[in-house]
Amino acid sequence: MRYHNITKDDMLNGDGLRTVLWVAGCSHGCKNCQNPITWDICGGIPFDEAAKKELFEALEPDYISGITFSGGDPLHMQNREEIGQLIFEVRERFPHKTIWVYSGYTWEEVKDLPYLKLADVLVDGRFEEELKDVTLHWKGSANQRVIDIQKTLESGEIVLHA
Repeated sequence: MRYHNITKDDMLNGDGLRTVLWVAGCSHGCKNCQNPITWDICGGIPFDEAAKKELFEALEPDYISGITFSGGDPLHMQNREEIGQLIFEVRERFPHKTIWVYSGYTWEEVKDLPYLKLADVLVDGRFEEELKDVTLHWKGSANQRVIDIQKTLESGEIVLHA
C-alpha cells in the first residue's frame, strides 16, 4: 500500500481531533474530486514500518478521538488487505478510539468486509458534483451517507451517524 500523508490533529474528517491516513489509489474518478492526486495506486510513498510507527504515535495522545482512513480510497481493491490489517491493529491497540473510513464504494458494496465491522463510521458513496453541498458535515455531496456501522449491524438497517 502507498500513501500521501498522515494528518495530525485534524478536525474536518470525523468527530473530534483525529489522525488521518491519506492512502493512494482510487478508481472512481469523481468529477471535481478534492484529491485527484491520490488516484494513482502507484503514487505517494510506500506505507512502511516508519509510516506505521508515525501513525500509531499520532494516535497515542488521549485528546485524539481516533483515526480516519481517506485518500484516494482506502477500500480500493489493492488497499483492502493492508487497510484491514491496520483496522484490526488500531482496534486492538486503541480500543477506545473511533475508526472512520471514507470510501467511494457504498455500504451495500463493502458491508461484508470483515474488518469493516470493527470500524465505527463509513462515509460512503462517490462524490457527485451535481449534489455538492458545502454545508454538509463530513461529506461533500448529498448522495453520500455517514453511516454508524455498529448501529447498522445491530439493527440490520442503515443507521446514519448523528
